[in-house]
Amino acid sequence: MVFRLRKSLYGLKQAARRWNKKLRSVLEGIGYSRLRSDSSIYIYSKGDIKVIVPIFIDDITLVSKSDAAMTSAVTELSKHFKLRDLGSTTLLLGIQVKQDRSHHTISLSQEHYIKELLERFNMDDANPLSTPLAPGSELSDIIPSLEEQAEMKSVPYLNAVGALQYLATMTRPDIAYAVSYLGRFNSNPAPAHWLAVKHLFRYLIGTMHYKLVYRASDSEELFTTYSDASHGACKATGRATGGYVTLVSGAAVGWSSKRQPFVTLSSTEAEFVAAVEAGKEIKWTRNILTEFGFPLTLPSTLFVDNKSGISVAKNPEHHGRMKHLDLRFYWLREAVEEGLIDPLYVSTHEQVADILTKAVAKKVVEFAVPLLGLE
Repeated sequence: MVFRLRKSLYGLKQAARRWNKKLRSVLEGIGYSRLRSDSSIYIYSKGDIKVIVPIFIDDITLVSKSDAAMTSAVTELSKHFKLRDLGSTTLLLGIQVKQDRSHHTISLSQEHYIKELLERFNMDDANPLSTPLAPGSELSDIIPSLEEQAEMKSVPYLNAVGALQYLATMTRPDIAYAVSYLGRFNSNPAPAHWLAVKHLFRYLIGTMHYKLVYRASDSEELFTTYSDASHGACKATGRATGGYVTLVSGAAVGWSSKRQPFVTLSSTEAEFVAAVEAGKEIKWTRNILTEFGFPLTLPSTLFVDNKSGISVAKNPEHHGRMKHLDLRFYWLREAVEEGLIDPLYVSTHEQVADILTKAVAKKVVEFAVPLLGLE
């Protein structure tokens, strides 16, 4: 006998989609619009009043300058759903949120999460270190010996890297490269890789208090972006590692550290490919800011520490050396011509994104951390 449900049940594979459709219909019914640039964010706009509603499944956050508008939103939603109003946001998805109205700052941190990780992996009594990885680290991807494989069977390598990935993605751009690098060995880790994970845990012991701090700013430029690449950084494949970071109100809001998908033939080419990835992030950031009601008329700055890479982005120089690149990479040149992105030179010593491309020394970490907005 087969029964047809009149409504979706919690736990069914289609339940999440049905819930999302229901929530969307309710929000749009009370005047909210879903953003094109991020389908998990809704916005209500009427005159000077704006209410922004980011959603993670059934966790709903309200952002507005108007307390009355937020109260009205809660009242309207309560007509359709059973709600618990938890007041000002202090903890969201494991992230501690602190708003200091007197100093006009908002900070995000995961200190409690880090403490739990250290206890979970028996690293809470270790001595702290000053870098996420040993400077110049080059781990091998050679298949471990049978003895090493037997030893690693009892080591929670995948669990540790996965837990660290959440931290690196949410609030800790300073460990993004380290976690990305260690993730390359997930399929067959050796004891040396586990030692590198422990090294990263020891770095977190001394920096668990770090938080991203966003400060009120009256700058005409709403955000800036840095991109960098380490040519041939992966000795096993010959590929470069590219990274970028976008800063808003003095702290990082978006970042990436990733091995490039193919071998580049020069540092200029590697930097250009990294700049393209950063350019895509810039375009998305411009789109979402426009939907929030902050349209940008001036080009967005992209800082690059390779003058040849900037030349390639601005004009057809080096065509003979770069003509083999896929056409999609010339999107950046088009974005520059349209006035969306303005690539500017920054010296290597001032390149914030350097920490996203390699295992750097202590002085580089100390330079980058405050510029990433970590305190």
